[in-house]
Amino acid sequence: MNRKHFLSSFIAATTMLPALKALAIEHESSAFKIPPYLKPGDTIGISSPAGYITPEQIRPSVLQMESWGFNIKIGETIGKRDFTYGGTDEERLADFQQMLDNPDIKAIMCARGGYGFVRIIDQLDFSAFKRNPKWIIGFSDITVLHCHLARNFGIASIHAKMCNSFPDDWAKAEPIQIETIISIKNALIGEELVYTAPINSNNRFGKTDAILVGGNLSIIETLAGSPSDLDTSDKILFIEDTGEYLYSIDRMLWNLKRSGKLKSLKGLIVGGFKVKPDDVGEEFGKNIYDIVLEKVKEYNYPVAFDFPVGHQRNNFALKCGVKHVFIVNENGSALRTI
Repeated sequence: MNRKHFLSSFIAATTMLPALKALAIEHESSAFKIPPYLKPGDTIGISSPAGYITPEQIRPSVLQMESWGFNIKIGETIGKRDFTYGGTDEERLADFQQMLDNPDIKAIMCARGGYGFVRIIDQLDFSAFKRNPKWIIGFSDITVLHCHLARNFGIASIHAKMCNSFPDDWAKAEPIQIETIISIKNALIGEELVYTAPINSNNRFGKTDAILVGGNLSIIETLAGSPSDLDTSDKILFIEDTGEYLYSIDRMLWNLKRSGKLKSLKGLIVGGFKVKPDDVGEEFGKNIYDIVLEKVKEYNYPVAFDFPVGHQRNNFALKCGVKHVFIVNENGSALRTI
């Protein structure tokens, strides 16, 4: 985050904090089960249920999480490879199952995204996890798991950067890298999370409080009709994506609209969208703001753009399944855990 943006975000947070707190003076308890927060000496497991990653690539994350006072257990999938995957389906399934079942592991950090979780999600046994839930951290392809946990078990999880996003040299890391990584620690230990985004002329003002759900747009769309289909009713939904054409984003959002996922929202947060340039002669003619606002124009809830979540450096940890206060006004937008 450059200094100008950091200062503007800080000022926005300071300006909006009283409103965030006032809105949440009284609130009902979350229907989702919140896993226990971590304390020094607890163990975080690292598994790669999707793409391939090496022990060398996860080393910076191991050192950093150890510096926070946590013990680290490296899973069997780290260093294994089956083409693009972190081992065969059977190996990834066995490793993640062991992490779910081990009572000494208090959180599971997914090593990276890529593709592959959907290939094993239906074979996982969540019996022990339901009895003793633990925080699971990841984003991108790990949206499969966030949606599955929300739909089937009502257990909260953390949408955040993974091992492959930790800086190699902490001393040389940019402020935004440090802030986003520290947000993972803060989420794990139960610190209050407050995030802001600057003013965007396309924002739609409003304020609400509700459970937060969401993740990668293309993953959410492909889960429609499956046992992991995300229920967005009376929720604040956040979406992000990368490497998609504008027409593909338009098609995915039409899917969400036609399937009723945009109708009963309490709020919509639009994070980073790295758009693939239109092919010459196939220009779509609408930008991301046009596409989103067209789908929600008949609904009445706050909408915020350019929020710091997604396939980008300013990708902060968000707690899926946890109640948040969400405000969009003339100062920008803000989101705070309750």
